[in-house]
Amino acid sequence: MATARNINRPLSPHLQVWKWGPHMLVSILHRVTGSGMATVGVGVFLWWLCALAAGPDAYARFLDCLTVESGAPNAIGYILGIGLTLSFFQHMMTGIRHFVMDAGAAFELKANKSFAILTMVVSVVLTAALWGWIVYGDLAKAPKAETPVAAEKK
Repeated sequence: MATARNINRPLSPHLQVWKWGPHMLVSILHRVTGSGMATVGVGVFLWWLCALAAGPDAYARFLDCLTVESGAPNAIGYILGIGLTLSFFQHMMTGIRHFVMDAGAAFELKANKSFAILTMVVSVVLTAALWGWIVYGDLAKAPKAETPVAAEKK
């Protein structure tokens, strides 16, 4: 009796049934960015703490993996930094979106779609603005061409 299926009863809808939209992407991105920040962010933070506790040699190895000699991030440092920053801003913007929706607003389809797109755009703009400010700050502190540069050792 438990195996009998009523063919007149519809099956539960699944991913193939729904048309993908920005609201679905933002929902998935919220989960992915939260998990990514939790795993990658905590991993890098614990690596930094262990390197700091292990002494100057371990900390120098940590810095060598993420920075160049001038102290600026290398490719891995930029990927981790920009990736974690984008994840943070995306997660934060989606959290704000959910907060507004929990208050009972933005449930109309057009408003929901616009708000979902806005979360992605704002997170990219905030990430670009933050990293532009970081890089510009490093460029502003760079020595002038006529100033002799001393060799810095780590």
